[in-house]
Amino acid sequence: MAALPGVRRSELGDALRACRTAFVGVGLMSCMINLLYLTGSIFMLEVYDRVLPSRSIPTLVGLIIIAGFLYMAQGVLDMIRNRILGRIGTSLDEALNKRVFDTIVRLPLLVGNRNEGLQPLRDLDNVRSFLGGMGPSAFFDLPWLPLYLAICFAFHVMIGLTALVGAIILVGLTIVTEFLSRQPAKEAMGLAAQRNDLAQASRRNAEVMVSMGMTGRMNARWSEANEKYLGGNQRASDVAGGLGAVAKVLRMMLQSAVLAVGAYLVIHQEATAGIIIAGSILSARALAPVDLAIAHWKSFVAARQSWQRLTRLLEQMPAQTMPTQLQPPTSRLGVEGLAMVAPGDQRIIVQDVTFALAAGNGLGVIGPSGSGKSSLIRALVGVWQPVRGKVRLDGAALDQWSSDALGRHIGYLPQDVELFGGTIAQNIGRFDPEATSDGIIAAAKEAGVHEMIIKMREGYNTQVGEQGGALSAGQAQRVALARALYGNPFLIVLDEPNSNLDTEGDEALTRAIRSARERGAIVIVVAHRPIGVEAVDQILVLRDGRMQAFGPKEQVLAQVLQPRATPPAPIKVVSEGGVTKS
Repeated sequence: MAALPGVRRSELGDALRACRTAFVGVGLMSCMINLLYLTGSIFMLEVYDRVLPSRSIPTLVGLIIIAGFLYMAQGVLDMIRNRILGRIGTSLDEALNKRVFDTIVRLPLLVGNRNEGLQPLRDLDNVRSFLGGMGPSAFFDLPWLPLYLAICFAFHVMIGLTALVGAIILVGLTIVTEFLSRQPAKEAMGLAAQRNDLAQASRRNAEVMVSMGMTGRMNARWSEANEKYLGGNQRASDVAGGLGAVAKVLRMMLQSAVLAVGAYLVIHQEATAGIIIAGSILSARALAPVDLAIAHWKSFVAARQSWQRLTRLLEQMPAQTMPTQLQPPTSRLGVEGLAMVAPGDQRIIVQDVTFALAAGNGLGVIGPSGSGKSSLIRALVGVWQPVRGKVRLDGAALDQWSSDALGRHIGYLPQDVELFGGTIAQNIGRFDPEATSDGIIAAAKEAGVHEMIIKMREGYNTQVGEQGGALSAGQAQRVALARALYGNPFLIVLDEPNSNLDTEGDEALTRAIRSARERGAIVIVVAHRPIGVEAVDQILVLRDGRMQAFGPKEQVLAQVLQPRATPPAPIKVVSEGGVTKS
């Protein structure tokens, strides 16, 4: 199906359209299933109008055999239809799960912490669960309601009118269910997300909570959030469940009403006894999809809201295109008039930063807390996008690389180190399925962590635990350093890499930086301690988000570290073009 000019097609819609053959098959099966649903009413009609008056046992046996065969066929088709719907949900998940995961990873880098967390994954689960449940079956059966009503009219006009009135009432009840359940279901999902976020935050900060006696207070906050969630969920359930109960009672009343009308017609000799039973069964069958739809309306509303949220999210974050594959960078890093804001914020925290580094250079970034050091290096590795200026590797801006391609040439050690659940080898090798033992060990040796690893009970196969919890802070930081060095990346950026290191770790870090520079890598180190910049040859000073100085280490440090009583001499700043300014 071609998209209309100027109309953006939904990725979810495209994923469902890819399953249109399966939907056609479900529609055809629904046709046969609904025709087979007539088996019960026709069987009862024949029993009352033919078998009982004739007292023919062979006729009864023949009808039982035929009805049994048709019931089995109906059961098989119903089972196949449900399996197809379940596989449609699975197919939708398979088509979109990578995109949804990608948005979960990228969204915090664009909007900061004001994002929906894991809600996109829950939304995808909601849509898949609904497609694999009984709800879609009801919607496929609803179009057959007129057929059953037409047959009821064929039995007798009074029976048809009774069934029609019941259908109108139940369809109206469905519309009421839609309007009454929409807002409570939306509120319940929002409260559920808040409750889950609080639970995840408490789990991450368990040590802080227990050590500082915050458990009781956080427990109270959790109870309050959980109470609100339970209240919202109860309101949504009350609406859906209450209207579902009303629908069920109305359907039973309608079935009895059809029996009463049939009995009245039999008394006046306008219908046979078989029509009474057949009409009752048909009217109940005609309204069963409406009853089922109301019963599953809560899940339908949740799936629809999830669908809308996912559609908006995927439209706001389109899939990344694969740019032309560039050659690996080998010579220089250039930063041109860089200005940065935090994701989801408007305040500029780094501005007008310009410098250049050549292969083999080591840069130390220093400055007081809050001066923008970590923000700057996030731009250098492509994590945050600048609002102005460019970061270039061998002249190519970072946005000319795909994130996966760029990542092979960058080693990054963030200030807050986190390892992934798995072995030390997997973490060092960045979970690359093609990572070789030689490459992993080489990175570990360059980081000076090889001896530490082989002394562990399982060596490189040691499980680090969730978020690296099985290792000490210093061990995790050194393993993360090895991960940054894996694959001999051209640009290595280390944010406070010695914050958890002892003397031995500091020495290993210094050796690793020198080794990387000797092979032609550019190393950038953010540090608060002088030992952190021991192995670099350039220094960049940031203050209030602006570059105060950039140049050879000894010259810049002499100016920065001189006594305050001495009037500072002009600091020479070397621009990208090599021009020296005072």
